[in-house]
Amino acid sequence: MRKCIIIALAAFATMTANAQTIPVYLDESRPIEERIDDALSRMTLDEKIAVIHAQSKFSSAGVKRLGFPDFWTDDGPHGVRPDVLWDEWVQAGHTNDSCVAFPALTCLAATWNPQMARIYGESLGEEALYRDKDMILGPGVNINRTPLNGRNFEYMGEDPYLAGRMVVPYIQGLQSKGVAACVKHYALNNDETYRHQVNVIVDDRALHEIYLPAFRAAVVEGGAWGIMGAYNLYKGQHNCHNDILLNQILKRDWRFDGVVVSDWGGCHDTDEAIRNGLDIEFGTWTDGLTMGATNAYDNYYLALAYKQLILEGKYTEKELNDKVRRVLRLFFRTTMSKNHSYGFLCSDAHYAAARQIADEGIVLLQNNNNLLPLRLEGKRRILVVGENAIKMMTVGGGSSSLKVQREVLPLDAINAQCSLLNVQCDYARGYVGDTVQSYNNVTVGRSIAESRSPEILRNEAVEKAKDADYVIIFGGLNKSNHQDCEGSDREDYGLPYQQNELVEALARVNKNIVFVNISGNAVAMPWKDKVGAIVQGWFIGSESGNALCDVLTGKANPSGKLPFTWWNTLQEVPAHRLGTYPGTWRAAHDIIDETYAESIYVGYRGVDHYKIRPTFAFGHGLSYTIFEVGKATADKSAMTADGTITFTVNVKNTGTLAGAEVVQLYVHDVKSSLPRPEKELKAFQKVYLQPGESRDVSLTLDKNALSFYDDGKGQWVAEPGAFEALIGTSSDHLTTKVKFTLQ
Repeated sequence: MRKCIIIALAAFATMTANAQTIPVYLDESRPIEERIDDALSRMTLDEKIAVIHAQSKFSSAGVKRLGFPDFWTDDGPHGVRPDVLWDEWVQAGHTNDSCVAFPALTCLAATWNPQMARIYGESLGEEALYRDKDMILGPGVNINRTPLNGRNFEYMGEDPYLAGRMVVPYIQGLQSKGVAACVKHYALNNDETYRHQVNVIVDDRALHEIYLPAFRAAVVEGGAWGIMGAYNLYKGQHNCHNDILLNQILKRDWRFDGVVVSDWGGCHDTDEAIRNGLDIEFGTWTDGLTMGATNAYDNYYLALAYKQLILEGKYTEKELNDKVRRVLRLFFRTTMSKNHSYGFLCSDAHYAAARQIADEGIVLLQNNNNLLPLRLEGKRRILVVGENAIKMMTVGGGSSSLKVQREVLPLDAINAQCSLLNVQCDYARGYVGDTVQSYNNVTVGRSIAESRSPEILRNEAVEKAKDADYVIIFGGLNKSNHQDCEGSDREDYGLPYQQNELVEALARVNKNIVFVNISGNAVAMPWKDKVGAIVQGWFIGSESGNALCDVLTGKANPSGKLPFTWWNTLQEVPAHRLGTYPGTWRAAHDIIDETYAESIYVGYRGVDHYKIRPTFAFGHGLSYTIFEVGKATADKSAMTADGTITFTVNVKNTGTLAGAEVVQLYVHDVKSSLPRPEKELKAFQKVYLQPGESRDVSLTLDKNALSFYDDGKGQWVAEPGAFEALIGTSSDHLTTKVKFTLQ
């Protein structure tokens, strides 16, 4: 409403002053490019400069004289971040900026269901609209190269195809509400601890085949209105003003017509920012009013410094006008558009969406002797163990930290379910991790302070476990530094806080152990064979307890699939086994050169290349029912260079429960002029079946699915010859194969 009033008043004032027809730039019946031309022609140099840099922590200026409101961004990608003060990270203290926390993007990717991504984007867009936010800083699609990356929980896994299929509907859903997506962090942002200093050295094949496809899908298919540059460097240039990534690939090759936004503090040089593709500068220096000027935002690289270079004649307004055109295009898509609906905050529909996404994304990793779902009828006692059963996970972790209206904790949800069935539910802390329940002045949740020693806590849990029918351990990581957290990476692959000792001790006294791992990353599980069931519970937001209880009790039949490989040890990970992580210091330049020596062999591609048997494979996930995948057939034996080929396979639910299976198709190139991975995911579909029901699933490939990037030619190539379509339910369980050729 605030924006509509400003626009209406500005339009009325302009029309009154001219006593003529409405200006072209305010006429929504005109093509958007005409409106941009007209608005640009009316802007002064100062107004142009003002719209390409921040004016506060999260806003940039509009053009008030012409009726363009200020532009407001906000962190995502899992919910709308609470408002902060104008120039500080401290919370503004509002009482109406609580939100629904949706599952982290690792969980969304684990649904393997693009429909969930669309629902996610639409729901987030409605919450952003209510809060008058014009751009959400997300989603993130950087590739999970190492499980030590503290920010993997915000991304969509290790596979570029899966990430691309999931990010497109998320963007389309968000932008259908008139809120811009800002896809991040472009590109090669796979480290946190030294993220400002890492200079990535990667071959062109890996760049184009692994690290860019999800971004390309976001731009070319998703139509993203914003892209955020990354902190790190590529070929010695910071990625927020990188000629190759921004000018050549993003804007020339992909024809991106939106805005490139710097990550907060990611801009380092005026000349490079002018020439190398940056459109809006945010966050340079953390506090805008502490730099010795009345308005220190004027001291940004794209502010007075840029204006002075134009006045001195070093630059014309050519580069500036291109940036402003992009910003105006963004305005017309968001703040100046009347075609979006009203927003909603914390609606029942949003909580339902969060729970549905979580239910579909939770992964049943192991279920020996069908220990799950829990059979509570007639049981005497359930023991819940672990700090993660009582710790809120919506706060902390960096910029995705949220202030939620509510977060249902696992212990509370299980207590409620046990109460309905008259089953005793006991709790033992078991271990102490991080008892802080606040971040950036957002303090929520019960106190979880604990003074007892690890030995006392472990012994208490063991004694209680001796008489329990089930022991459910909620462990894993949290969002503290050096765990799943922006700004720092994990320091080792093992579980923290002596959790391994706890699990081992409990397994010695009780056979019915369920371990629920709360994290956005894989962890070492040396006790895997000593517990009955393992559930990957992710960080799943406001409905976390309810969703986890849904899966544990069978109210929801798990259908999530891993979006990354679960390694046994860190030494198996290709990025680590070759000894190039985390890189080599160049002290004279304060830069770390990190060579991606594993090239294209990331994740399951590396599993095949190095012949590793991981703890759990990419695409793995169990169900409470049983699915049979039949023999696949193809609609023809060959694909022409301009055609497609469709494979059909029958899937039947032979179990006793309704459930969903993900049919996955990987392509194997029988003979190639360049080395290729053994197989690559190129199609998938989630199918829902009742007991006894069967359905034919069709998966279609085109020439792009058979292509590789020829770095010698600098282009994508699809070589004629023999291929195989490998179809199954995980990367290590491909039960049917069809041979075909590309003519």
